[in-house]
Amino acid sequence: MLSKNGELGFAILAIAVMLTTSMAGQTQIGKQPFGHTADGTAVDVYSLKNKQVEVRIMTYGGIIVSLRTPDRNGKFDDVVLGFDSVDQYIAKNTPYFGALIGRYANRIAHGSFQLDGKTYATPKNNGDNTLHGGIRGFDKVVWGGKQIPDGIELSYVSKDGEEGFPGTLTTTVRYTLNGNALRIDYSASTDKDTVLNLTNHAYFDLAGQGTGDILGHVVKIDSDEMTPVDAGLIPTGELKSVGGTPFDFRKPHAVGERIDVNDEQLHLGRGYDHNFVLELKPGELKEAAEVYEPTSGRILQVLTDQPGVQLYSGNFLDGTITGKEGRVYKQRYGLCLETQHFPDSPNHPKFPSTELKPGEKFHSVTVYKFSAGSR
Repeated sequence: MLSKNGELGFAILAIAVMLTTSMAGQTQIGKQPFGHTADGTAVDVYSLKNKQVEVRIMTYGGIIVSLRTPDRNGKFDDVVLGFDSVDQYIAKNTPYFGALIGRYANRIAHGSFQLDGKTYATPKNNGDNTLHGGIRGFDKVVWGGKQIPDGIELSYVSKDGEEGFPGTLTTTVRYTLNGNALRIDYSASTDKDTVLNLTNHAYFDLAGQGTGDILGHVVKIDSDEMTPVDAGLIPTGELKSVGGTPFDFRKPHAVGERIDVNDEQLHLGRGYDHNFVLELKPGELKEAAEVYEPTSGRILQVLTDQPGVQLYSGNFLDGTITGKEGRVYKQRYGLCLETQHFPDSPNHPKFPSTELKPGEKFHSVTVYKFSAGSR
């Protein structure tokens, strides 16, 4: 016969067993050192793993270093472009492989915008324009990291005036893995009026990174309009119907099917490098795009609550970069779907606003869902 203390001990043991069993299907999380920056700052890499997806994310740039998921036959492959070491990312990551992008993703024309009647200058690192936050954007800083249920939380405080942007901006990004879905939650607050546009710049090759071009990937984008660009890839301010153009992905099309047709916008971008307009209600999380790779059967679904998504077909990759496992990344070896506000929005009052004010909290969600099958 058990004493009261014995009964209590048995009950605690039973609860512990139940908790262990209930947690068995959750994400396994690991953390390892991944090197140092030039100034000696330590960089860690976190691993999130379950039966369907394995992803590694490092604190430098919040970069998705690898993402492994099975094909239709159950074979796991890494489906994002990148490098094997933090030193390579620091030295060579001009294509922004896998990185968190901020303060302002995409381009700001002439490195200048006005806010509250004041003109702000940002670094011109893309011809006459600012690209992806400037010379030292969020992709080139070391974020604080900590483990949370099913994932990690990264944090970074961008000081007032950093890269020319006003306000001290406190940003947190959560990567969580549940089943076949990698979810990214972006949050930010400021102490002064500012502008903000956050995204992730993963390059996908669903056949396996570095194995070939992505021209056979079949893409569907739920968008009736796109924002045409000028020679500097800056939006003209027009919203143009995709109907009857190579930008109509409302029904699935292979990337390579129309990429080389005689179209002014494709010539300007050297392929697809354009923002597609998404019709979403405020706060609505909806599928914006789907990608299917026929040889592997892998499917990527992209859900977002943002007003736009940039389709980029890796046009500026040129074979000069050697990535993971010694694989050379040639032109169009990666496909990006960057969920975002529109490029150059601070200079286009008719575009959805990217302004963030003190007392407000920015929050946005993007989800990458992976599966495999036949079409």
